[in-house]
Amino acid sequence: MMAVKARPQARKSPEKGPKRSFRDDEQAGTVGAQELAHTNSMQGAGARPLRISIGAWRVVVGLLLIAIWTIVAYYFGDNFIPSPIETARAAVRITADGAIPSALGSTLIVFLAGYILSIIVAIPLGLFMGGFRIFGAALEPYMDALSAMPRVSFIPLIIIFLGLGYEAKICVVFLGAMMPILINTYTGVLNSDADLIEMARASGASEMQIFRMIMLPGALPYIIAGMRVGAGLALINTVVAELYTAVQGLGGLLSVYGNTFRMAPYFVVVILLAIIGLATMRTLKALERRMTRGYARGRV
Repeated sequence: MMAVKARPQARKSPEKGPKRSFRDDEQAGTVGAQELAHTNSMQGAGARPLRISIGAWRVVVGLLLIAIWTIVAYYFGDNFIPSPIETARAAVRITADGAIPSALGSTLIVFLAGYILSIIVAIPLGLFMGGFRIFGAALEPYMDALSAMPRVSFIPLIIIFLGLGYEAKICVVFLGAMMPILINTYTGVLNSDADLIEMARASGASEMQIFRMIMLPGALPYIIAGMRVGAGLALINTVVAELYTAVQGLGGLLSVYGNTFRMAPYFVVVILLAIIGLATMRTLKALERRMTRGYARGRV
């Protein structure tokens, strides 16, 4: 018997729907994207928290502090804690009679001269100590010892050599502000990325290029932090110098108003010193942002 071969059945081709053009797909994708964006926007609008700027929060905190100040002044009386209104009146009065402008000018001269001089000396010395490790290691114990000593202990010696004028006050401010700037600068250079420095040397970079492009940008946050600490200490030592030497400036006004229990003018001087410190800190923060952006772009 001969085997009958089965005929292969023809495969049924799947039913084809209507052909979609590229324009139809594009329109469908556009509609889907619009619906998805609308859904996400609705969800985001419902879940987005109320945002308040940092400036508004600072105003709220300031008003809260003034309210607490008013309550405390009402409880203790103006003879001990003057109210904000009484302090404002005293500020107008002592400004009009010329006490504040002359004292402010004297204090700013001492503060800025001593602080700028400390920056000019401390930053190059810290960079040199960090760049030359042997030199830095040799001076580090003496730097730590000088940093731990109270600056007030130097005032009698300073008065002997420099007298009671501006030179003595500037020297006190210089000694108070220099050490944190020097220590932070030295520490910042020491904490430079060793692997990055090794890669730069392997690539043929010179020591000056390594210092300028790697060490100095890496030490910049440390330097600015040291300058901020030094600014606070410079302002404190300005007041101390004005109290221990010739009594003048804002420190002299603090002594006069405090000894005579004139608390409203006393508070005016304290607030003015706080404003000077705040302005200095904000200026240093702006300088830090500018220098950081400059190094990020390859220039200062």
